Amino acid sequence: MKLEFIGIDPDTGQSGSPTVWVDAETRDIVMQSYKADEATLEECSHSTAPGHAHGIPDHETVVRIPARMVPALRKACDAAERRL
Repeated sequence: MKLEFIGIDPDTGQSGSPTVWVDAETRDIVMQSYKADEATLEECSHSTAPGHAHGIPDHETVVRIPARMVPALRKACDAAERRL
């Protein structure tokens, strides 16, 4: 797997920073970010998504992406679309 680095949280130092990449093969957006807190997990577990059961499947998780990462996410989306 080859990941293309897209961006890193501009407000973070040298460790533990939210980061975004695009998988060169699949065009998936790959993110490192903060674990969601218990309140967020609880809300996501009970929120309704059309056509889906409640809860978070064991093979999935919830992460919190800082709003300041929106420019990097836009850039990642653009990079993923360019590979179509």
